[in-house]
Amino acid sequence: MATGSRCLGLALLWLALSAGLSGAPRFSLPLRRPPACGASQYFDIASLSCGQCGASQRRSPWGTSCTCLPGYKTVSDDGGTSVSCEKCPESMSGVTQDGWDCISCPSGLTAEGKCNCPHNEILVERDTNGALLKTALCVQCDGKEKSFTTPNALNNRCIRCEQTFISVNKSCTCSEPNILTGGLCFRSNGHFPPKGIATVRYGSVGITLLSAWFSKNLQASAAACWLYSNLTSCQALGNMCVMNMNSWSSTTMDACGLFQYVFANSAGRGSVHSISFWRQNLPWLYYGDQPGLASQVLDTAPFPTSFTLKGTNKNINLQFIAASYDAQGNFLQWHDLEGGILQLCPDTLTRLNAAYVFGTTYQQKCKMSISKILKDYSSPVFYDVFLEYYDGEDGQQYLWAVPVLNLNLQYNEVFVNQGSSMNNWLLTRRMFLVDTLSGRENDLGSQPRVIRIASDIAISIRLVPGTQKGAIYPPLMTITYRDVLVQNPSTESVAVSFSVNYEMNQSEARIQTDVALGVLGGLAVLWALIKTAGWKRRIGSPMIDLQTVLKFLLFYSGDLANVFFIITVGTGIYWLVFFKAQQFVSVLLPLPSQEDNFVSYLGCAFALKTLQFLHLLVSQLTIDIFFIDWERPKGKVLKAVEGENGVRSIPSPVSIWRTYFIANEWNEIQTIRKINPLFQVIAVLFFLEVVGFSNLALMDSSSSLTRSPESYIAPSSRILRFGVSAALWLVIAIIQMVYFSLIYERFIEDKIRQFVDLCCMSNISVFLLSHRCFGYYIHGRSVHGHSDTNMEEMNMNLKREADNLCSQRGLLPNTDGQTFQISISFRMRQQYDRIHDTLTRKHGPVRLLNSSATTFEQSIKAYHTMNKFLGSFIDHVHKEMDYIVKDKLLLERILGMEFMEPMEKSIFYNDEDHSFSDVLYYGNEAILLSFDMLFFTIVDMATQNVVLAAVLTYLQQEIFRFIRNTFGQKNLASKTLVDERFLI
Repeated sequence: MATGSRCLGLALLWLALSAGLSGAPRFSLPLRRPPACGASQYFDIASLSCGQCGASQRRSPWGTSCTCLPGYKTVSDDGGTSVSCEKCPESMSGVTQDGWDCISCPSGLTAEGKCNCPHNEILVERDTNGALLKTALCVQCDGKEKSFTTPNALNNRCIRCEQTFISVNKSCTCSEPNILTGGLCFRSNGHFPPKGIATVRYGSVGITLLSAWFSKNLQASAAACWLYSNLTSCQALGNMCVMNMNSWSSTTMDACGLFQYVFANSAGRGSVHSISFWRQNLPWLYYGDQPGLASQVLDTAPFPTSFTLKGTNKNINLQFIAASYDAQGNFLQWHDLEGGILQLCPDTLTRLNAAYVFGTTYQQKCKMSISKILKDYSSPVFYDVFLEYYDGEDGQQYLWAVPVLNLNLQYNEVFVNQGSSMNNWLLTRRMFLVDTLSGRENDLGSQPRVIRIASDIAISIRLVPGTQKGAIYPPLMTITYRDVLVQNPSTESVAVSFSVNYEMNQSEARIQTDVALGVLGGLAVLWALIKTAGWKRRIGSPMIDLQTVLKFLLFYSGDLANVFFIITVGTGIYWLVFFKAQQFVSVLLPLPSQEDNFVSYLGCAFALKTLQFLHLLVSQLTIDIFFIDWERPKGKVLKAVEGENGVRSIPSPVSIWRTYFIANEWNEIQTIRKINPLFQVIAVLFFLEVVGFSNLALMDSSSSLTRSPESYIAPSSRILRFGVSAALWLVIAIIQMVYFSLIYERFIEDKIRQFVDLCCMSNISVFLLSHRCFGYYIHGRSVHGHSDTNMEEMNMNLKREADNLCSQRGLLPNTDGQTFQISISFRMRQQYDRIHDTLTRKHGPVRLLNSSATTFEQSIKAYHTMNKFLGSFIDHVHKEMDYIVKDKLLLERILGMEFMEPMEKSIFYNDEDHSFSDVLYYGNEAILLSFDMLFFTIVDMATQNVVLAAVLTYLQQEIFRFIRNTFGQKNLASKTLVDERFLI
């Protein structure tokens, strides 16, 4: 039975749960807000819904409980609806102020059912011991002499009258003809200040409104300041002038006009701290309106302390301090600016305080919600900013006033501070962050219609020219205010920023740069003329034509690229070394706007260097080259003759594989370099990103390679960024070249010299012409007579050569010189062209070919003719086209040109430096290296991404390497009749 009951219960429970969970579970509830509840309802904070008040009750002022209706006293109150009310009897119809008792009222009731007293009387409901009176009393405050009392704001006690009432009228009333304004009483026969204008103009949103704050306090503050020298009134008047953007017009009597009136008519009060702009009892708002005064303030007297970045006595903190005031003119306290006092954007304390580390360029930007601004800055706070320092003689602490450049200030309706001329500036002192007070129109408790925000605050610190001890001029705080029309605070936002910039006079640096550019540019012109003259001699053309002018421009562009390259690299490394390594501050980085000339120079260097590189590439792809095969047949073979019934004896053919082998080796060395490009890019990227050299490009005084993630990261300088990258690129490249020249090429592999040795082992010479009448010759004629032999004979030949049992490899007897620069005669060039034309005629029309031979056979014949001609030329067979061998003069080597013209005989210049590499990448490493470096830095500067710059630099290297190899291979095949299919 018990089991059956249990089963029945479980079944019923299951049915109930099934019914309850038949749909999806819901955890939603209707949204209710306290103002949405009715007059007889309250907001239940437990259920978050509206609850009904009981009888004789209504909603409390806070809306979260109930209270008794007028005429009902409270019997008990436990919150919510747990309130008990009881109606007061007719004889005691009034309710006490606390609502717990009933009382008789002497002169009527208020709308709330409480006792009401006439003006200048206070309500008394209890004895001094707290006992409730049966009938309330209305006691009149004694406003006459000796008492001078008046009811307070709560109307429950008498307090002393405001002092101006007593002074003017000897009572607590301000009767005519005396003047009552702003809660103060003034004599009508005194020197009362002019009537002030209580309107505030918000120019950026096009609104002019009557400010409730100005209407209530402007005239009273001006009068109290003028007539009584009241300290808080003077401060309040100055604050209203600051809220009005310190704008001043000689024809308008607004807040600043009243302040200037009081200032001008209070000269007898004397000045504060011997500062003529700071009148006794008045705030210091202006530096004066004399033309040129701003330059005197900012450029005349340096700040009386110095800054050091390193060492035991380093001084790198800017000790800014500010005196703060509220809108009523009360002094609040002294503030250290550290901790983000003037920085609206929230951040960590470490990053906020980084703004005041000397030498750190600081930038902070964010967007702030209007609703948050209204909440956090319900009342404006005004600041007078100073820079703190200590006197080295007496150890006394002093303050140096920091001038303010308000860009919204208007002087006689002109924005004088927005111009570039410092002589027209009107410097001020006091500033604020947010003004939510002056934009209230009718009621000071209402939401402001317009608020004014310091959207951009910039502190600029300038170095004294020629200083070696870190002397600076007084800092300048530049402020831009923005007017915001408040419509929907929860969705509106405003962008704000705070920055600290350091600058120095860059005119001397610009002059030095211009002088260097002029001198080096002039030398570049002379060097380009020398190159052009050398080129004219090498092509054998004495005429100056359009081609000559074009060639001069190409040479000049390359030399000018080197000039810009030297200037930019020197500039970048100069700022990197002298700024980061200085102990006593003597230089400061150029501002971003001052880096434009440097960026222009860098762009010119890259553009001209690109033109120089393309010129080099085209020149190398159009050289004339021929491989002279010295191998001779060793015997004769029998060969069947086509069309004839029989065979005949012909010389045994010479193997072409040696020529293919040399051609392939030449093809391989076309793009070898003195550095490893891939290693270069990876090494630079490693040192910048992994080691942390990129941190040296930050605009701060630290020379550390590592930065804490919690620390402030300053913006990077374009000059420093280039300087770090250029220095690393050059140092790594120099290390590579030293390693390759002293170690790798000496002990492991030297492909240039190996190629010369391979030519000699293959019995093949290389004849190449980079110009029409100038080129290079590699003498590869074997001293053994034959190279097409077996392994045994080859080893024997090498052994004989090692034991000096044969002649030397040089072109001249008993010499080792195998490489030469050649300057050929015009006759020699003509003969070369005649043979070369038949060599390349296979690309012409068929009708120009000999009908008795095929195109291929004609080319073969031309090849053998060229091979025989050049071989006989080297062997001095042609007396009319002979040559001499000599050494180049030192000046000829330096200038890169030849003084002697090859008139009758060609000239072979001994060349131990293997300068034939000038037609290869190997001999032009400086151009390639500078082009790669400029490409890397330009991409890095444009994208601010080192990794992307490294990747793109490597890709362009590979692309140009592919182009150089591909077209160089085609040119090699076309010039030497080597089948392109055998080149790898």
